[in-house]
Amino acid sequence: MLNLKHALRTLFKTPFVTAVAIISLALGVGANGAIFSLFDQILLRALPVREPDRLVNLGAPGPKPGSQSCNNAGPCEEVFSYPMFRDLEREQTVFTGLAAHRVFSANLSFQGQTLAGGGMLVSGSYFPTLGLTPALGRLLDPGDDRVIGQSAVVVLSHDYWRRRFGGNPQVLNDTLIVNGQPLTIVGVAPAGFRGTTLGRRPEVFVPITLRGLMSPGFGGFDDRRSYWVYLFARLAPGVTPEQAASAVNVAYRGIVNEVEAPLQQGLSEPTMERFRAKEITVEAGWRGQSSLHREARTPLLLLFAVAGVVLLIACANIANLLLARSASRGGEMALRLSIGASRRKLISQLLAESCLLAAFGGLAGLIVARWTLALIGALVPAEAAATVEFGLDLQVIAFALTLALATGILFGLFPALHSTRLDLASTLKGQAGQPASTRAAARFRVGLVTAQIALSTALLVSAGLFTKSLINVSRIDLGLEVGNLITFAISPERNGYPPEHARALFERAEEELAAVPGVRSATASLVPLLTGSNWGSNVRVQGFEAGPDTDTNARYNEIGRGYFRTLGVPLIAGREFTAADVAGAPRVAIVNEAFAEKFHLGRDAVGKRMTRGGNPELDTEIVGLVKNAKYSEVKDEIPPLFFTPYRQDEQLGSIVFYVRTALPPAELLPAMRGVIARLDPNLPVEELKTMPQQVRKNVFVDRLLTTLSAGFATLATLLAAVGLYGVLAYTVAQRTREFGLRMALGADGGRVRRMVLKQVGWMTLVGGVIGVAVAIALGTLARSLLFEIRGHDPAVLVGAAFLLALVAFGSGLVPALRASRIDPMDALRYK
Repeated sequence: MLNLKHALRTLFKTPFVTAVAIISLALGVGANGAIFSLFDQILLRALPVREPDRLVNLGAPGPKPGSQSCNNAGPCEEVFSYPMFRDLEREQTVFTGLAAHRVFSANLSFQGQTLAGGGMLVSGSYFPTLGLTPALGRLLDPGDDRVIGQSAVVVLSHDYWRRRFGGNPQVLNDTLIVNGQPLTIVGVAPAGFRGTTLGRRPEVFVPITLRGLMSPGFGGFDDRRSYWVYLFARLAPGVTPEQAASAVNVAYRGIVNEVEAPLQQGLSEPTMERFRAKEITVEAGWRGQSSLHREARTPLLLLFAVAGVVLLIACANIANLLLARSASRGGEMALRLSIGASRRKLISQLLAESCLLAAFGGLAGLIVARWTLALIGALVPAEAAATVEFGLDLQVIAFALTLALATGILFGLFPALHSTRLDLASTLKGQAGQPASTRAAARFRVGLVTAQIALSTALLVSAGLFTKSLINVSRIDLGLEVGNLITFAISPERNGYPPEHARALFERAEEELAAVPGVRSATASLVPLLTGSNWGSNVRVQGFEAGPDTDTNARYNEIGRGYFRTLGVPLIAGREFTAADVAGAPRVAIVNEAFAEKFHLGRDAVGKRMTRGGNPELDTEIVGLVKNAKYSEVKDEIPPLFFTPYRQDEQLGSIVFYVRTALPPAELLPAMRGVIARLDPNLPVEELKTMPQQVRKNVFVDRLLTTLSAGFATLATLLAAVGLYGVLAYTVAQRTREFGLRMALGADGGRVRRMVLKQVGWMTLVGGVIGVAVAIALGTLARSLLFEIRGHDPAVLVGAAFLLALVAFGSGLVPALRASRIDPMDALRYK
């Protein structure tokens, strides 16, 4: 306690040094705490279930002839057919539970109010395999999914129960309408459990056997060539993942070879061999199943490394400040040692000061972490913001304070050791003046500043690379005009609309949207543009010969009249769809340039015939050819794409509208909701936004990385500038007599300035060279995150080096001017 009191008094004696150290540490710790919060939630946090380390995720890589449907629970390599799930459930012996799941979009209606939300289709084994107990009522069990289409029950998530129902325990046995189907509420999931797919927070859990009711038109329960189910399991006691994989593949290979192989048609011999040799993969499932784990890993590791560099630069500042302060306290240390104080006691006292400084810095760092998280939350889309919590929890607080304490001890140790290793006689004789620091301490301080310059260079180059990458992304030709364009979706099928009524609603909505004052045109499509959605199908095209293993897949969309005119996509040949292209009329399609190129149609695509799927008849005429335009992702290559009229789809249940405006789009957003409300007040409007907002959302990772890397690089450069200024100012003070003597012997101010700036130049040169090497290594690691730019872009390297040299020169200029203005007579009296 005495050490702490003394440390507190000592820190307040030098308020400027203390404030700079606290601010430096707060910035470094705060940046790391914010990134750790995201890192922990996305990559480190286990599911809140019983023994999560016993959970494993199953994958099914290999040929999958037929249809595949995957989502953000994982890539299509991980999905199974429903019949295969049931076969494995019966025959496996190494798991205590095997569960299936699939997220879905839902309209949730209760007491006449309908809101858009999300749900998860789960097998009856889902909750038992996880080992969960309900917060209220009961959870789904194997008795709820024995018969397809029966057991109309639903379990609410705890968050949804609290938010929508106010935590009312009387909600049990009430009816919740999910996608038009009345379901009985039988229970509430435990608090803190938000499903097993990071990035999706389901409001409801529904038996997987109700998928046909949740998604009208679905018929893949008996189809072994329809892959859409994600599986995970719980290992039996004593069974390792390797043993489980070996055992479950015995059953899997038998089913594949004896049951499924005979169903395959048109496969070449090599493909059939690969099909028969397929094996299930078994991987750790303690975090659940989510593609976000893979997608976020590299960006988060990069941001964590950048934040760590900022902390290192901040710590170098602190070490320099403590060294400078210890030099001024040399007399005090020598006096205390001479009257009997042990060196160990003095070191503990100095470390107490460092730890107290670290504690203040850590507490201030929590504020910085909260601000940084708020900034990140403002940069990401609403859906991504709902994935994680942008606040401080106990893990983040503990991490930040531990990091600050470790930093205080680590970077306070050398100054403490150095300031207590003194030549007592010479130091006590020098009490009348300021004792000079040892050469070791001086070299250490210069080394720290050089390291700061190197790390700052690396961060500036990284920020430059991401900035240039984002500029390249912003210059991509989308092939369509996004300005003055509004988009939103409706899903009447989820409110129980039959397909014919939904189609009539879409047509009427198109007409009324086009009639809104300030609207130029309106159209619609099945697949939303630039949202990551990909709908595809194998096709046969007139005149194109396809072998057994030829890739005949193309993306597709179902669209309304005036689609290309509204979106600003040029028509090369043929026509757009008209009012005559309806159900029962001859089938028609429009293709893009990439489609025409892939299937060797050239500019003569119009008039050719095609079909999709396994239809033996070429039943669709190509009536138009359009320019290429982006489809799913801004940064992806434009795929071969064909369009059909949505009015010819007899099962269409949801659609996305696009409205071209003559007025600023923000002024017409309320009118969009008004049109739908007049048609059906219980039909939610989903994803209402402008297309520029959708484009920014599509590339939000690029924007986030650029903003944070630029912010961290700026912060690091400022900290390095402070460190450089501090070392030079201290050096000038220590060399006062030397400079005075030189000037007394005839040296002018310019020569003295050049001496100081020469030291700046050498530190900047050495640090810059090291920093460029580090930056090239970082650029190589970040290459996958960059767009149309190399990881060692020369222009970025030169620009970063020039900027840092400018900052270094500015930091050294004031100490250099101060040195050149020393009065020789005063300096010669300086001891």
